[in-house]
Amino acid sequence: MDVSAIEGQELSAVEFVGDHLRLRFAEPMLTLYAWPHLLFEEFSVAFGEPEYRNAICSLIGEVVAKASCEELGALTVEFETGTVIALSLREEDMDAPVAGGYSADGSGLDEEEF
Repeated sequence: MDVSAIEGQELSAVEFVGDHLRLRFAEPMLTLYAWPHLLFEEFSVAFGEPEYRNAICSLIGEVVAKASCEELGALTVEFETGTVIALSLREEDMDAPVAGGYSADGSGLDEEEF
C-alpha cells in the first residue's frame, strides 16, 4: 500500500481511541489497531512503558521525511528529526487479521486496510 502521501506533511494530531491509535496529517489518517514502537535516536519506547503517550504526542508538529507500508513487512513513518514510528506487519507479530488502515482523505470512508 502506498502511504507516501504523508511525506512532507506535519503530524497534526495523535488520537487514542479505546484500543487503537489514530495519526492525523493535513488530510491523510493512519489508524493503527496494534501499538507501534517509537524509535528515537538514543532510545526506543513501546506501548505500556511509562512515557509512551508523552513520547508519541511529542511528535505532533514534526514533518514526515519518509513513509512506507510493506505487506508482510512493516509500516514505518520516519520524521525529519530521525524519529521512527514502526509497526511490524509480519504474521507472527500480529494479534488480529488487520493491523491498521490508511485513509487518504482522513474521513475513514476510503480506508484501505493493511
